[in-house]
Amino acid sequence: MQNLGPFDPKQFQMELSAIATALDSPRLRWLLGIDRQLTTKENVYHEKIDQDEYQKMLSTAIEMEYQRALILEALKEGPRSVREIAMLARLPIYTVSLRLGDLEKKGKADLSSYDGTTPRFASVAL
Repeated sequence: MQNLGPFDPKQFQMELSAIATALDSPRLRWLLGIDRQLTTKENVYHEKIDQDEYQKMLSTAIEMEYQRALILEALKEGPRSVREIAMLARLPIYTVSLRLGDLEKKGKADLSSYDGTTPRFASVAL
């Protein structure tokens, strides 16, 4: 078994910031606040959601929000290519492409420039 030793938050600054951002997202706050309504009572369509189904939905939402937040953290230093973002965030390139599309639709990231034929994306200050 590996000796874990003391936790150094400086080594995980990007990840910790992304977690804080994801937990503050309206989507997750809403999902966490309405769990009892959806699983024990019913939704607006008079349907109850199974607890396991709700947990899967919540896990997917958490993962997506965390990935988006990681990408925004990677963009804080300035415009980056999809490959650069993927390396910094330790996410697959395809996942970065998908989440960048989400962030563009929400107006949180945008195509900034081209480095030759490679597009570079930047965070949009709100």
